[in-house]
Amino acid sequence: MGFLETVSNLWPEVKGPTQKRLPFKEKLKWTGIILVIFFVLGLVPLFGLGQNALQQFEFLSIILGASFGSIISLGIGPIVTASIVLQLLSGTGIIGIDTTTPDGRVKFQALQKVIAVSFTLFEAIIYVMMGGLAPSAAYAGTSLFWQFQIILIVQLFIGGILIMFMDEVVSKWGFGSGVSLFIAAGVAQQIFIRAFNFLPSPTNPDIAAGAIPALFQSLGNGDITTALLMLAGIVSTVVVFAICVYGQSMKVEIPLSFGRVRGHSMRWPLNFFYTSNIPVILVAALLANIQLLATLFANLGWPILGTFSGSTPVSGLVAWIYAPDVVRAIITGSFTWTNVIQVFVYSGIMMIGSMVFSIFWVQTANMDAASQAKQIMASGLQIPGFRRDQRVLERILSRYIWPLTVVGGLSIGLLAALADLTGALSQGTGILLAVMIVYKLYEEIAKQHMMDMHPALRKMME
Repeated sequence: MGFLETVSNLWPEVKGPTQKRLPFKEKLKWTGIILVIFFVLGLVPLFGLGQNALQQFEFLSIILGASFGSIISLGIGPIVTASIVLQLLSGTGIIGIDTTTPDGRVKFQALQKVIAVSFTLFEAIIYVMMGGLAPSAAYAGTSLFWQFQIILIVQLFIGGILIMFMDEVVSKWGFGSGVSLFIAAGVAQQIFIRAFNFLPSPTNPDIAAGAIPALFQSLGNGDITTALLMLAGIVSTVVVFAICVYGQSMKVEIPLSFGRVRGHSMRWPLNFFYTSNIPVILVAALLANIQLLATLFANLGWPILGTFSGSTPVSGLVAWIYAPDVVRAIITGSFTWTNVIQVFVYSGIMMIGSMVFSIFWVQTANMDAASQAKQIMASGLQIPGFRRDQRVLERILSRYIWPLTVVGGLSIGLLAALADLTGALSQGTGILLAVMIVYKLYEEIAKQHMMDMHPALRKMME
């Protein structure tokens, strides 16, 4: 670990604030600044880019928080991929790092940073060398072609590093994390455009591209099929929002009391979605990376992971990890038994993957019963009616944390799969993530605002 710590120390990082708690306006300012920078970088095109084979996979760009063809074409892909690798290595015991100690957390963060930088360079090379983002075909066979390839790789690497620094700024100076913020921003932008875009649709110039204006136009023209498709997308989006908000509000509250102060008590909340949106982000990013690699291999004439018809997988592994638009297939009468199998396979992958990553995340993010009991004891709290013993508290918490970890992971995976299968205005997984991210952001902002408004409460919380 000495080498990793040395590399991590040499690598520049965003310094955290010196004060223990930042004011609400300060956090809001930095969150807004990073959000604006993110949208601006998404409009900066890659110099020397001639062919953008990834442009057709818009749904992947939402999950990856990327804008294909811009300097941030990599998005959060390297960060999330590094997290997946580290979670697997740590969860299987290959890397024995005790994240409950300060030294262990430093080593874990150093390793994560080194892996993320390595994946940034690796993915930049893969995107360019496999033709996903390539120079103009006019330079093929000349020295300018590989020179422009190097220029593209450098730009992608710089964009990936900028995303890493922006994520650090949000994590230390803003609300939530940059990874979550970028996903929510991309999903919100896509939903707004797909819902209200009044410009003509590229596939059907007679109606608008946005679902809401297209719904009224198709009803006026007597096109019932198009009207049903637009209505299904709007309804499924609203239903996913409602179910996700309801699930976020479900929680188990453990009553606690201050051992040395009589008459004061509080409740320790354990959310039904105990690990929040992290498992879905990891599963969705893993599937997105597989589909990107399959596309690049297919473009090179090596369809080892499957083949595509346009942007739709039609064979191989990618065809089975792809969510078919069930609602559209039913309305248009093209639903087959193959779609049924795809639905069950995709739902199973999302559910099992979310459960596995949920378990790994609990073990490595100090969310297990032992870590929670230690944190409660350090706060001077205890469960009324039980003696003040960490082992007793850990045993009681285990009754709730493990079921919530498993059932919550399965549930959020199923909800994400159902959302993906209903043809919502954005990718279902993206909508689910955006709702959960915004909900958590709202809770954090409300808590911060409450502490700013009530100095006595702030003093007690500190």
